[in-house]
Amino acid sequence: MKLSHRTASFATAALLAAGLSGCASTNPGPAFDDMQNKLREQTGLSPEWARDSEQSEATRATVKGMLAEPLDVDHAVRIALLNNRRLLAEFEEIGVSQADLAEASRIENPSFHTSLRFSSGPYNNTELGLALNFLDVFILPLKKKVATAELERTKMRVASEVVEVAAAVKTAFYELLGAEELLERLTVIQDIRQAAADFATEQERAGNLSELDLEQHRAANNQLRVDLVRARIDIRMKREALHRMLGLWGEDIQWQSRDGLPPLPASDPTLVALESSALESRYDVAAARKGVEQVARALGLEKGTRFFPAGIHIGIESEREPDGERVTGPTLGLELPLFNQGQPAIARLTSQLYQSQRRLEHLSIQVRSEVRQARDSMIAARELTEYYRDRLLPQRRDIVALTLEQYNMMLLGTYDLLAAREREVETERSYIEAWRDYWIVRAELERALGGRFPSGTRTSQDTSLPDTHATNAEARQ
Repeated sequence: MKLSHRTASFATAALLAAGLSGCASTNPGPAFDDMQNKLREQTGLSPEWARDSEQSEATRATVKGMLAEPLDVDHAVRIALLNNRRLLAEFEEIGVSQADLAEASRIENPSFHTSLRFSSGPYNNTELGLALNFLDVFILPLKKKVATAELERTKMRVASEVVEVAAAVKTAFYELLGAEELLERLTVIQDIRQAAADFATEQERAGNLSELDLEQHRAANNQLRVDLVRARIDIRMKREALHRMLGLWGEDIQWQSRDGLPPLPASDPTLVALESSALESRYDVAAARKGVEQVARALGLEKGTRFFPAGIHIGIESEREPDGERVTGPTLGLELPLFNQGQPAIARLTSQLYQSQRRLEHLSIQVRSEVRQARDSMIAARELTEYYRDRLLPQRRDIVALTLEQYNMMLLGTYDLLAAREREVETERSYIEAWRDYWIVRAELERALGGRFPSGTRTSQDTSLPDTHATNAEARQ
């Protein structure tokens, strides 16, 4: 069948229009905004993605403004979501998946070929051809579905990374706050031991203390100085670890933290609610589910089209004969599935489907276990913190007060009073460690839940470190 030049041009334009219709954009902004909105609604986290110099300057100004004030854990997390370079690199995965979707929304480019054969007559033989894989037009909606599903899975993976970074920042921040609190108490103990060493020196000069006892007091004081150096080094290391998470360097690392660990919340959620919430909220679980669905869809497509031609090339050819006559008409090329009917692809996709299903099952079991383990640790840390706060610390304060009474009646000596005060401060340090551990495992539990606790918990206002300064003042009087 012969076609006129006008008909051929019309057919070519129709094929090109089919390829251009429904093309997805390469702009990843809407996909990121969708992920951001879901994260904000579900977890309260709101990452930002600066993609040009103007947005980068605005982000920089925001970070600078937060660093100018003492930081709490929420501001530290916000800085990380704005400034963590590894997280910003993960955001580019959304751009990659968006580009893949845009490519999957376009049909293959047509192929053009020409040939020229010289003739002994007045006219040479020329041949022109334009062909398009028409099968690609039919499977274009399926390719878009696969690419769209992959984009959704990428958004979930990136959202899961946001939750991981937030939890890591919280853990590092609580560790730093705890280390600073412990250093403060260690400094108090050092003052006590210094006082004991000074008093021992006076006693040795007066002949009331042996040289051996004096050296033991001095050795205990010197050992504590070593512990203080190690504690300060530990704080610097913890600050540097936090700097890396916050993406800080240069003058930005001079920030200060707000005073102390936050108070314990009034209550903790039940275990049953937490496990079900985790499986519903975890973005990595949702991404794994999408992966299973995607492989299953690909397997169904492969099985349904295994006997289809691997390619259907439809085009137009125009040839001018040596006598000057031009012949134009359509062409059809089929790639027949004679030697490969898709068996390897089906086998591969079947194994990938089983693999993704087992991985989803493993992840679900792991999530449940992580939630139980973190909550058990949190409950234990709460019980230990409250026991120190309500029982041991008051008892130590009472012992210091009673020791002071007997010291004033000359029934106990200075070393007894200093030892009682040192044991009180050591109990404070143990209390701070338990208090710090509670917030660390709570951050781990939030991560295991997908970023946020169920609503309804309240914050207690009377669970901060008991005021021992008044007791210390009484003991000095």
